[in-house]
Amino acid sequence: MSYNFIKNVILNESTPSNKLELLPLPYSKGDLEPAISEDTINYHYSKLAKAYVDRYNDREGDLDFNEAGAFLHNILFPQYHKAEGKNDPDGSAGEFITKHFKTFANFKEKFSKEAMGIQGSGWAYLAKNGEIKTIKNHQIKNDIILLIDWWEHAWALDYQSDKKKYLENQWKIINWNVISSRIGLARVD
Repeated sequence: MSYNFIKNVILNESTPSNKLELLPLPYSKGDLEPAISEDTINYHYSKLAKAYVDRYNDREGDLDFNEAGAFLHNILFPQYHKAEGKNDPDGSAGEFITKHFKTFANFKEKFSKEAMGIQGSGWAYLAKNGEIKTIKNHQIKNDIILLIDWWEHAWALDYQSDKKKYLENQWKIINWNVISSRIGLARVD
């Protein structure tokens, strides 16, 4: 799919096409606990992610940076759901991971290695072609299937400096149905 399809996900259809929108959460702010606290969601989603949208719409600051920040957060937050029991990938997501990594454990190990290699802030993601990639700063990428925010504000309040534990707990709240739906939508660059 083209970038325009993905970009339209964050455009508010009731306003001019040059306005961005922060997508509503598909869960309550406290539903991700203990993996992500309600305090972190209030700070990360309600303040920081919203600020990218607001600054872009008000034409303040670096518009490319703010647009990419809005874009990435609108991929990140909808991929979560309340942690309930074992949360291994299934459906298309499970098949994709098995095809590219043999097992979920192998995938998590390789993903962790890439993410832990990020110096400073950024993002780690599973790409449409089966590679695990990183993003420095904010950039729009059209091949994202699964995205993990590696900026300090995503993990520091709940995990202090334990980024490894933060990543381990991300797997408990990933909505694999959302990831499965993205497999057919993402574009290989």
